[in-house]
Amino acid sequence: MQETALLYRQVAGDLSVLRQDRTARTATQYLNQILARAHNILYSARKDSWRALWLFFRDDYPRHFQRQFRYVLAAVLIAVAAGVLGAVITQSHPDFMRHFVGPQMIATMERHEMWTKSIVGIEPKAASGIMTNNLSVSFFAYAGGITFGLLTLWSMFFNGLMLGVIGMACHQYNMSMQLWSFVAAHGSLELPSIFIAGGAGFRIAHAMLFPGAYRWKDAVARAGIDATKLVVGIIPLLVIAGTLEGFLSPSAAPVWIKFTTGAMLFTLLNLWLFRKVPDEPVV
Repeated sequence: MQETALLYRQVAGDLSVLRQDRTARTATQYLNQILARAHNILYSARKDSWRALWLFFRDDYPRHFQRQFRYVLAAVLIAVAAGVLGAVITQSHPDFMRHFVGPQMIATMERHEMWTKSIVGIEPKAASGIMTNNLSVSFFAYAGGITFGLLTLWSMFFNGLMLGVIGMACHQYNMSMQLWSFVAAHGSLELPSIFIAGGAGFRIAHAMLFPGAYRWKDAVARAGIDATKLVVGIIPLLVIAGTLEGFLSPSAAPVWIKFTTGAMLFTLLNLWLFRKVPDEPVV
């Protein structure tokens, strides 16, 4: 849009010169028509900012996500593999979980209590803290791409490992239902968002390692734009997830409500991300 505005001013200057030449009437009329169209585009863009935002989330983001899906899939596979590894190690070596999650969490599980009880009573403050934490985790995974993907890889591996260890630990203490009913509602949006942020980091890393036909800096710049668009799209998801984790997940609401909420949100998320959209933006 800035480039369009610059061209608009340049053409306006050329038009003012042409108007002084009576023999250039045809060219003057042509440039005047171009300026009129450009004026409508430039100044209607401000009025249509909300519509542009709506079109971004409705069409542009799902299209962009599908183009970058292989990077997101890589993040998912790494996290799942780490989760399986964490569960297997915890099952075969119970002491591992004690070192991994710490004695305080183990103590709560031995009492068959969820460590998330501390959220109850301070929901607004907790929700704000959770949103900030989730955004930090996602940004770390995204920005980790500039380390040739090493920090992104670590982020996906560590988060997957942690989920596997905690999942198996709760299973061993017969607390699986409490854990997964807590995770179900907000996790349906939070976990995919973190994976998408990981995919954004891998997009940058891929360009840094394999620039292809582009110059290295140009390849990285293009990848940075692609990665940023991926991350921008998950911000609303993390806000919703943080709100759910602060209010619904630790509440005494029936388990079926939490699982139903998670299932509905995850279904809607997939319908949005994988819906068939036109190849070009709808004008």
